[in-house]
Amino acid sequence: MATFVLVHGAWHGGWCYRKTAQNLRAQGHEVFTPSLTGLGDRVHLLSPDVNLETHVTDIVNLFVAEEIEDAVLCGHSYGGMVITGVAEQLADKIGSLVYLDAYVPESGKSLLDMAKPERRDSLKAIAMEKGEGWYLPVPDGIWTIADPADKAWVDRRVGPHPIATMLQPLAHTDPWDRVKRRIFVLAEGNSMSVFWAFAEALRKDADWYVIGVPCGHDVMVDMPERLAQILLEASS
Repeated sequence: MATFVLVHGAWHGGWCYRKTAQNLRAQGHEVFTPSLTGLGDRVHLLSPDVNLETHVTDIVNLFVAEEIEDAVLCGHSYGGMVITGVAEQLADKIGSLVYLDAYVPESGKSLLDMAKPERRDSLKAIAMEKGEGWYLPVPDGIWTIADPADKAWVDRRVGPHPIATMLQPLAHTDPWDRVKRRIFVLAEGNSMSVFWAFAEALRKDADWYVIGVPCGHDVMVDMPERLAQILLEASS
């Protein structure tokens, strides 16, 4: 039996991994899909005080409370920031890191430091104009989900995201170097994304395995079975 910890991205919650988690559990594996503070089923905790450190602590505390060992730790999009911070503290508890169309941060940088300049400026302006200066409302039309029913399902569940999580830099010592396997999954249907640059750079590193999947950014919604297969391969 393998153990999986699946961390969602901005505006989402642990719910987004539902189909992938069901697939893995049906095969006898243990799967955790926590919602980060202020998001998903923990939206009641949303506040200006929620930052990247809060979310890293969420997952570190999950590992401690559940006594998780040798896990496949997967982070989607913004979740790449979170799993990097977790690995910095708990690399010995992690067998594989999976960056799912996600940020792979340089030490000392925040998520917005790595975003395209126009995207960075736009998000800051949106937070000031529509989010009381501290949160980002759900954006329109960025999920590129193929099935209309799946898109409607996601649209019903996404919620505001605290911008402090994207402004706080993350200091680390390349913790993926202390993990047995490190994988980057590129959503090839997300053609204008910053994640293509991460994939291109990591393909040049023999210690990374880069996998392309033909779908939009929300891989766990568009191709949940394929994601489950990738995660299983990461656990072997």
